[in-house]
Amino acid sequence: MTDSTQQFASDNYSGICPEAWAAMEQANHGHQRAYGDDQWTARAADEFRRLFETDCEVFFAFNGTAANSLALSSLCQSYHSVICSETAHVETDECGAPEFFSNGSKLLTARTEAGKLTPAAIREVALKRLDIHYPKPRVVTLTQATEVGSVYRPDELKAISATCKELGLNLHMDGARFSNACAFLGCSPAELTWKAGVDVLCFGGTKNGMAVGEAILFFNRKLAEDFDYRCKQAGQLASKMRFLSAPWVGLLENDAWLRHASHANHCAQLLSQLASDIPGAELMFPVEANGVFLKMPEPALEALRSKGWRFYTFIGSGGARFMCSWDTEPARVRELAADIRQVLEAA
Repeated sequence: MTDSTQQFASDNYSGICPEAWAAMEQANHGHQRAYGDDQWTARAADEFRRLFETDCEVFFAFNGTAANSLALSSLCQSYHSVICSETAHVETDECGAPEFFSNGSKLLTARTEAGKLTPAAIREVALKRLDIHYPKPRVVTLTQATEVGSVYRPDELKAISATCKELGLNLHMDGARFSNACAFLGCSPAELTWKAGVDVLCFGGTKNGMAVGEAILFFNRKLAEDFDYRCKQAGQLASKMRFLSAPWVGLLENDAWLRHASHANHCAQLLSQLASDIPGAELMFPVEANGVFLKMPEPALEALRSKGWRFYTFIGSGGARFMCSWDTEPARVRELAADIRQVLEAA
């Protein structure tokens, strides 16, 4: 297999979708004002407001780490804490960026059920200590879809939001794969965010067909005060911002974001179905987005690697994650499933 062969280690491996590419090409004609004062950035913000059915504040960042970290830093002070899942990206994969940009706000991890936070787990962490010697809980951050591919339903989000309001906590959503959650549930973006009580969403574009770019949407506009200054200070204000925002226009205006997410989800379901009757392959979590988590013996995983397949194994001994993308070819899914069957039968 060559380096350009489709792989399943990450949806970040995929290229740029045609809609995003075409929008960037269109934005490349002529001159536009710099630093976000251009028509493409205005169009993209308006597309988000249309899609989410509300007059939210919209900002753009280069990547998810910056989006999450800056959003969280706007929701709390340095002496506050942020409650998150023990597997949350902000906890395990952002190199302390949330703490850095918030000048020290501590991340407090909570137990999860199938990767999802619950009101009881949030309450347990938030009420563990109330004295002045402990960082004061101020924010809950959850991931939609979660790091193990599970998806929060609207009722679950509403229950978490009610708990947050009871405890005086803001609610942030890391939506790196928000599109996949919408596609799986058949819910509108509004139903999975502000209508369920979410204050701020980081909407991921990179994993759904863009080269770079995440959008930060503040449904509680008061929390967005001076957020443009945070973006500038953190190096997230692009001088040629139109090339960060134009791909969003291509992705949003004709619902390409939803079609691509649906395709990725479909390919994950296909892999799950093909692997369901393979002896020795155990599905670790329900397949609700674009990821499939399979538990297999280590020798089988090594055999798969020797065949050229790439995948991540950060979820425990014998656990392998296979991610599908907007451009995943069903034929490649079938090739992968056939090789999984072969190595397990040979084990």
